[in-house]
Amino acid sequence: MINLRKSQDRGYADHGWLKSFHSFSFAGYHDPRFMGWGNLRVINEDRVAAGMGFGKHGHRNMEIISYVLSGELAHQDSMGNVEGIPPGDVQRMSAGSGVTHSEFNHAKDQTTHFLQIWIEPNVLEIEPSYEQKTIPAIEKSGKLRIIASPTGNDGAVKIYADAKVYAGFFDKGQSFELALDPNRKFYVHLIRGSLDVNGQALDGGDALLFQAEDRLAISNGKSAEVLVFDLSA
Repeated sequence: MINLRKSQDRGYADHGWLKSFHSFSFAGYHDPRFMGWGNLRVINEDRVAAGMGFGKHGHRNMEIISYVLSGELAHQDSMGNVEGIPPGDVQRMSAGSGVTHSEFNHAKDQTTHFLQIWIEPNVLEIEPSYEQKTIPAIEKSGKLRIIASPTGNDGAVKIYADAKVYAGFFDKGQSFELALDPNRKFYVHLIRGSLDVNGQALDGGDALLFQAEDRLAISNGKSAEVLVFDLSA
């Protein structure tokens, strides 16, 4: 079973300084059909205006991944981390027993565009932790490159969840195949560009929800950037 979720069907919030598309129910957007997929709970596509950001706020028992697309995100947390997250980096924060943090765009003339991703953990009340790694674009070109996993092997950040996250760039008709475990759920989120996945044409912001499938086939990429999530059922 493969279900298409069109970009325009996502929730949307415009707070002036923040414009956000919600793939799943979040804050004031509620759709009982889209409360998450497997243990993937949130994908918010956020655009933060210059000089603005999220003030200090708390999280608990959630794996949070930030994936910056343009601009830079300034992160500060109660663990003492003060970091800038540029495009090409993947950041993971394990909220565990509780953490507070803030995220800001300190640029004077540039919007920060990023994905905020929440994955439900498979272990609770752990000590909060932080990790950030640079994934060179060449390693994502024409293929799916793992960027987050339970082991943190192969240059991925380590998440305390039964999930893996892959990222890839596809252009000039590039293609790629990934074998799937039909006992798990998968989620394909096309960030931008256009791409065919298992024969389904996708445009930026579109997504596919996979269940009981054994193959993912990517083809006909045009300036495409995509994330693929391997999730517990």
